[in-house]
Amino acid sequence: MRNKPRHFPTRLFHKVGLLLCAAGGAVAAPAFSVAQDWRDVPSTTTAKVPTENTITIARALDKVTARITELELPQDQEVQFGSLLITARHCQSRPPEEPPETFAFLEIEEQHDQERRRLFTGWMLASSPGLHALEHPVYDVWVIACKTSEPISPSGME
Repeated sequence: MRNKPRHFPTRLFHKVGLLLCAAGGAVAAPAFSVAQDWRDVPSTTTAKVPTENTITIARALDKVTARITELELPQDQEVQFGSLLITARHCQSRPPEEPPETFAFLEIEEQHDQERRRLFTGWMLASSPGLHALEHPVYDVWVIACKTSEPISPSGME
């Protein structure tokens, strides 16, 4: 009789983070769940309120050339990196008095010729880039920070 290989349920951990109790190995309630829409982010009173001028700062690695590029992703605008099309839908950082954390909701597609294929949709956390990462043979993308761009004022007005 052949032993079947045991696969770790990584798909489960992409959907729901679980806490395992050390004593007895019992499963506790979900620690967090990953929202699949940027509007599902839990709101807190101390978090910075995102504005339409929010820019997500991300880094992208081209594994073929070993070059790292810093990307500025304006909210709801598509930015191209190689064959990837990256759209940041939401970016939020905790205030300085709380433990540092930046999280962003990204949509990443790959375009070959006229065909687009969705590779990633979800939250990326700056403190844990491997938790919800883009899985691609050529590119890696991870979130670094959020920043607010200055609104453009008409010339001569201050």
